[in-house]
Amino acid sequence: MPELPEVETTRRGIEAAIVGHTLQKALVRNSSLRWPVPPDLSDIVAGRRVVQVLRRAKYLLFDIEHGHLILHLGMSGSLRVVSADLPAEKHDHLDLVFSNHSERRALRYRDPRRFGAVLWQPGELFSHPLLHRLGPEPLGSEFTAIYLFTALRGKRSAIKLTLMDSQIVVGVGNIYANEALFRSGIAPNRPAGELTLLECERLAGVIRTTLLEAIAAGGSTLQDFVDSDGKPGYFQQSYFVYGRAGQPCLRCGTEIRQTRLGQRSTWWCARCQPG
Repeated sequence: MPELPEVETTRRGIEAAIVGHTLQKALVRNSSLRWPVPPDLSDIVAGRRVVQVLRRAKYLLFDIEHGHLILHLGMSGSLRVVSADLPAEKHDHLDLVFSNHSERRALRYRDPRRFGAVLWQPGELFSHPLLHRLGPEPLGSEFTAIYLFTALRGKRSAIKLTLMDSQIVVGVGNIYANEALFRSGIAPNRPAGELTLLECERLAGVIRTTLLEAIAAGGSTLQDFVDSDGKPGYFQQSYFVYGRAGQPCLRCGTEIRQTRLGQRSTWWCARCQPG
């Protein structure tokens, strides 16, 4: 599933191509995504200009004059800027077609598993049910050691699962939770409420650094993810633990272990991440 770095990579890739341009229509080929695409979406967006493209957690937010499109890539979604005349393939479910390019372009949404979403929010953007209860951005100024230490107090759930709770911090999915905990020297199954302020300071900094490195590498390529140019990300070449069960730790040589926490695969080094 695309996580924060993959979504941010996509946002940056499409921003220059669509901001300031006017939509001609939305061409919906298949409205059956995680939630149905609004049936009148084409009428809604026609003639409106894209003002900016934002990201909140793993959601892409298109400011389209007097309203917003909320888009989630789901398990396998991707966005590409293509010629509007390029024939669609099987899993190309939606095009946002622009009218004021010398060569007509479209922002094409592809989603083989159809677990993503394209929704319209006419009013206050952050009052939408998908957005209004989200925690702070891990790359933002609110995500500090003091915030994290306070948010973890009293929590008995494993720290890895807590980091993946979007009400605590957004955008830290399975890949980057595993990697950040390794880099912090913290066992993934350790009760979140046991972390000290010093450990929270180290963890908050490492989460930020790990995500920034992943964005610089274009994200990770797992299964279906490509960026807006159709290119893969390369951060997976820097993994310390994710997907490396049975291989030697790159720091100490101890065999990387694998288990399941909260129905998600988890990897760690018992020596570098003592309980």
